[in-house]
Amino acid sequence: MNEKEKRDRGLLYDGNYDQSLLTERINCKSLCYKYNNLPPENTAARQELLKKILGKTKENFLIEQPFYCDYGYNIEIGENFYANHNLIILDPAKVIIGDNVFIGPNCAIYTPQHPIDTETRNKGLEYAFPVKIGNNVWLGGNVVILPDVTIGDNTVIGAGSVVNKNIPPNVIAAGNPCRVIRKITEQDKLKFEK
Repeated sequence: MNEKEKRDRGLLYDGNYDQSLLTERINCKSLCYKYNNLPPENTAARQELLKKILGKTKENFLIEQPFYCDYGYNIEIGENFYANHNLIILDPAKVIIGDNVFIGPNCAIYTPQHPIDTETRNKGLEYAFPVKIGNNVWLGGNVVILPDVTIGDNTVIGAGSVVNKNIPPNVIAAGNPCRVIRKITEQDKLKFEK
């Protein structure tokens, strides 16, 4: 079994020194570099390049520059996706994001983990677990999502949160570590009606 196959099965793999994985990351980072240096008004070229970087997109999406990822092909975004400046997705494992997701500035989604044992970690070994974000989710600025986390539909994650465990649908959650604050109710709709 090669290192990529180990990675894709959630096993320890050589993420630092395996030449094929290094080459894939360099290719992706080269595309991200091109994307980040396109003129902001050149929206068609930006969207075309993102379709080359990402594994799966729908038609209506925007990721503000700069944007960084490791492989790109493990990232799937839904319809009406928006990410503000400085989104970082480390994607050795799948990152699946639903429709109508809005991500604030300076957010990060991490799928890799490193062993606690120093001897194993110093060999360059790591493992990766997926992240799933449901439909109609809003991540406030500076949110960090750690590996093996699912965020349910219609949920809001407060700014500055570190999400290290699953968050259910239809709630507001915040903090470090992130925890459910309360359910979203009909009263939340009325707050902004005039």
